[in-house]
Amino acid sequence: MHLYLDFNASYLAAFVIGLFSSLHCIGMCGSIIGTLTYSLSPELRNNKRILFSIVLSYNLGRIASYALAGAVVGVLHAFLSLPFSQGQAYRILQLTSAAVMTGAGLYIAGWFPRFAYIEKMGSRFWKIIEPFGRKMIPVKTRMQALLFGMVWGWLPCGLIYTALALAATTGDSLHSSMTMLAFGLGTLPAVVGVGIMTSLLARLSRIQHFKRAVGILLIIFALLAAFPWLNPMRVEHIMTF
Repeated sequence: MHLYLDFNASYLAAFVIGLFSSLHCIGMCGSIIGTLTYSLSPELRNNKRILFSIVLSYNLGRIASYALAGAVVGVLHAFLSLPFSQGQAYRILQLTSAAVMTGAGLYIAGWFPRFAYIEKMGSRFWKIIEPFGRKMIPVKTRMQALLFGMVWGWLPCGLIYTALALAATTGDSLHSSMTMLAFGLGTLPAVVGVGIMTSLLARLSRIQHFKRAVGILLIIFALLAAFPWLNPMRVEHIMTF
């Protein structure tokens, strides 16, 4: 049996999901950045260089949490290989990822609002760790901002779960972690864009045709995840069973 081990556009797909997740999460992420910013002393807040370094530290912590979550999800393949063969386990992950990505695409396009309920999946874990984030307010140092970001990186979000579903299909923890790193980098322009990218995405988020185009793009990525042999950017790594 021949197995296509990875959907090699996963990094690109994850980056695009991260970039356009701002259409959904810009209000939530913006409020967190606002909380972080206004918790600073006036001296730090008025120093643009220090303010930028603290916001960047927060985002590095957030992305580190995404990468860690990706590594954890990467072991799913090993667990699924216990009751199933390696080929069957990988195929299950591919189809599950495609289903979640399709749901996210339909949600962003405005055709499947109930997809938001997927965010309840991580609510219990979030209730456990969220108090640790609140204890770090007010933020006074870059290290504190980094740790603050590492906590808030676990905030329940359907599009983070979408990226995790994609990461689970990459075949191992390293590539899964790298996929989530690409997702995190995709979120940076809107969060660290000093208002420029944020305001642009905010305007785009009000254009229904643009949201539908992004949703359709995610659905195309879902099809490539489900049928990787159709992916023109694929570099094949084939295992024989």
